[in-house]
Amino acid sequence: MSAAASSTTAVPALDKVDFLKLQNGSDIRGVAIGGVEGEPVSLTEPVTEAIAAAFAAWLLEKKKADAPKRLKISIGHDSRVSAQMLQDAVSRGIAGAGLDVVQYGLASTPAMFNSTLTEDDAFFCPVDGAIMITASHLPYNRNGLKFFTNAGGLGKPDIKDILERAVHIYKKFMVEGLTNSEKQTSTSIKRVDYMSVYTSDLVKAVRRAAGDIEKPLEGFHIVVDAGNGAGGFFAAKVLEPLGAKTSGSQFLEPDGMFPNHIPNPEDKTAMKAIIQAVLDNKADLGIIFDTDVDRSAAVDSTGCELNRNRLIALMSAIVLEEHPGTTIVTDSVTSDGLTTFIEKKLGGKHHRFKRGYKNVIDEAIRLNPIGEESHLAIETSGHGALKENHWLDDGAYLMVKLLNKLASARAAGRGGGSKVLTDLVDGLEEPGFAVELRLKIDQNHSDLKGGSFRDYGEAVLKHLENCVDSDPKLQKAPVNYEGVRVSGSGGWFLLRLSLHDPVLPLNFEAPSREDAVKLGLAVAAATKEFPALDTSALDKFVQAF
Repeated sequence: MSAAASSTTAVPALDKVDFLKLQNGSDIRGVAIGGVEGEPVSLTEPVTEAIAAAFAAWLLEKKKADAPKRLKISIGHDSRVSAQMLQDAVSRGIAGAGLDVVQYGLASTPAMFNSTLTEDDAFFCPVDGAIMITASHLPYNRNGLKFFTNAGGLGKPDIKDILERAVHIYKKFMVEGLTNSEKQTSTSIKRVDYMSVYTSDLVKAVRRAAGDIEKPLEGFHIVVDAGNGAGGFFAAKVLEPLGAKTSGSQFLEPDGMFPNHIPNPEDKTAMKAIIQAVLDNKADLGIIFDTDVDRSAAVDSTGCELNRNRLIALMSAIVLEEHPGTTIVTDSVTSDGLTTFIEKKLGGKHHRFKRGYKNVIDEAIRLNPIGEESHLAIETSGHGALKENHWLDDGAYLMVKLLNKLASARAAGRGGGSKVLTDLVDGLEEPGFAVELRLKIDQNHSDLKGGSFRDYGEAVLKHLENCVDSDPKLQKAPVNYEGVRVSGSGGWFLLRLSLHDPVLPLNFEAPSREDAVKLGLAVAAATKEFPALDTSALDKFVQAF
């Protein structure tokens, strides 16, 4: 829909609840295109335009000390099929609010935050705010928005504030029809190739780490799998200038239908694809990104996955070499073996916090000024942020840290390819069995007695805690920030309430499936008194053995 056409378009009535439903923690997510049964479009062009205008108003308020300077907002997007349509809507919203728009086209989420820090007038940087249009690894019909200032990504309260402002702006649209901001938009839009600035910074970082060698990765064969998301740049714009051979890299072309596999380093099919590419091409290393490149994982030359706990262990080893004794902040589902590895083998401190990359990053930021030095915040999902990189969760920068290790080992005359990395996680104890089950709460069940699913979930957790306290075979985790974490039968389980959904995810890790089933039986016994909780996945798990 063009801006001219939008000026006469009738806008369907929506209320505050419709807008607030779009909040997904510190992001906005919705259905952007039709075609999937039972999933009506919720992130329409008028809704998106209103949200962008609300962000502009929020930013003007935050930056009012900078007046009368005209503020600039950069916009980037991943490879989704709805990207262009939403970019146009976001541009109209910003321009209609009287701010300048700088469009980057296909970009990564980390690059968008970076654009608030870069100082380069030729690229209209630094911008005052940035918007990334992405829904990470979600299906093709979804899309969303992430917002940044130079202080980092916006938090949950900010997103709620913006959505509440958007409701009022949208109501104005309903009365007046959509603003005809075509003229205003065309005069206030600039288009630049900011990704060239961002990739050049990554290249410089690796050269610097290797002692200013021009091609420190010469002789290395590294394959990239971008999953048809926005990460295809990494092969030609980062690895090749550093001298690496990248033949065999796959799915680098952006395609928002994601025809090959979901771009997600936690997805088994995606990981199989990059492992196969490494083995088929006899590569030294494989690198895989999610859709918007804020998450990543690697594969060594033997096809061994460096993701989840292994990636955390590897990054911890690298960071603790640089900052001995520092605290590593992770999410709640990391393994006991990882704690032992960080604390006993590496001499660091493991601070296991909550799920949610923003929670993990904010906790690391909180610890530093109160006397607990932390340089790494990282989730099992592949979101990892370093203090040295402005606490930005950047999948490409995480991989640069691995490349630095390869390059510096080569510069020091130590060969061995990716064995340099694999050796760093030597000694990490890994469970023989691990599984996550999801127990859903039926919000319409009479047992909720009109209460919220959150209250019901909390009651389940409290009851489980009481049951554990009276079982001598089970040991509650002495320090725990989320849900109920319990050790027993040589393993552990964690039952917690999902951040956004009426679901209690249940994680088990144990030496064997049999040991995990023993833990499962304890959970099953405690949860059977809650009829609104669908425990069928747990029942099936304990009965199948």
